[in-house]
Amino acid sequence: MQNFARFTTSRRNFLDKPKNRRAWLFAGLLLPILLLLFFTSAPKHYHSFRRLRQRLQAPQDGQCKYGTIYVYDLPPIFNEKLLDNCHDLDPWTSLCKTLSNDGFGPKATGLDGIVPRDLTQAWYWTHMFSGEVMFHARISNYRCRTYDPDSATAFYIPFYAGLATAKYLYGNSSASERDSQCESLLKWVTGQPSWKRSKGADHFIMLGRMSWDFRRNTDEKWGSSFLLMPPMRQTLKLSIERNPWDRSEISVPYPTGFHPKSKAELESWLKFVRTRNRSKLFTYVGGRRKKIKNDFRVLLLDQCRKEADSCKAVDCSKTPCAEGTPAVLESFLDSNFCLQPRGDAYTRRSTFDCMLAGSIPVFFWKRSIHGQFEWFMGDDPERFSVFIDENKVRNGTSIKKILQGYGIEEIQMMRERVTNLIPTILYAMPGDDGKNSRDAFETAFEGVLRRLKEQKQRSQQ
Repeated sequence: MQNFARFTTSRRNFLDKPKNRRAWLFAGLLLPILLLLFFTSAPKHYHSFRRLRQRLQAPQDGQCKYGTIYVYDLPPIFNEKLLDNCHDLDPWTSLCKTLSNDGFGPKATGLDGIVPRDLTQAWYWTHMFSGEVMFHARISNYRCRTYDPDSATAFYIPFYAGLATAKYLYGNSSASERDSQCESLLKWVTGQPSWKRSKGADHFIMLGRMSWDFRRNTDEKWGSSFLLMPPMRQTLKLSIERNPWDRSEISVPYPTGFHPKSKAELESWLKFVRTRNRSKLFTYVGGRRKKIKNDFRVLLLDQCRKEADSCKAVDCSKTPCAEGTPAVLESFLDSNFCLQPRGDAYTRRSTFDCMLAGSIPVFFWKRSIHGQFEWFMGDDPERFSVFIDENKVRNGTSIKKILQGYGIEEIQMMRERVTNLIPTILYAMPGDDGKNSRDAFETAFEGVLRRLKEQKQRSQQ
């Protein structure tokens, strides 16, 4: 008791001195400011207080039957700093709005009267190349994430390779510039103990661009050679278009604009597209490429315009379509079929915009769908799509006549199959309760874990 009395007396004497009182007052004012700065200066693109709290929670027993994922905490230059420099990632425009909201982009506008009023808040203008940021944000809060590398089944490398490379894809850049950050990343990750144990066989990465952008071989003018670098040979790669001859690559859906936060929002959308009255037989959304001789997309656009009573056309050379627009969405919602030619690559983001609207995709190249997205759509695309050989169209075959050959019941059946695929091809927004539906994220993560667990079991036999 005497010790306590001496302590309170000395404390009172300390505070009685004006200089000390000012110091305590200053500290009291400074502390809230420091706390505010701490929470607001966290990486703005994919961290929040709710997520910080979730990071402390270990996976619950029984909810991760295929194992857990360890997420590398990379040096910021490989992800966070790229987002901080969002003004410089594209030679023509700033990507800061595009990459906002964990990569989902800005809230969509102009959708009143096109989608149900209570669902407009679930729509964003999401760019097709923003998947790296989206995957990093979601996996950071994945229920089967572990902070113990020794217990992990899989190791995720959150390197934004597409963003790092895109800056140098156009203009007078050298091959060494396009490879520089990829080489630095591999130097860092191959030095980690968990990599050394498996040589990367239990590691995976998400690439926000097509596989071909990372497979520069002899063409020095385009792309990175990231996927041809020796350490990447065993690593599992997720990308929006896979190399069909590489088993270590898995294609994942292109990001679209609908990101529901709840099962109720998802069910409401499914009901909406199922019951939608469609006034057109088919639609074509695409642009003209003047530099390409006999461009097939121009042929489709012309044929669609000639059949204006049956086809609705959106010319993307006049209407920006990359991140979605009200005109694009309305066109898909109004049509039973949507034409999906190849573009710069065999696959297209438009395929997923089309299917999200409950419209049946029509392909002209087998490689646009066969061997792609099988984790999400299955391996029998004929169940939910139509194939018309592009050479037949070039030789005068009428697309309208082929599509008119499908009866009402057959169209309804195919549209129902498309609608049933919607939950696994969209990327949901995390709900306020932290729970997530089985969307494209969940399907991809579980697929990776299942494959790596089975791979490990086979190697131990």
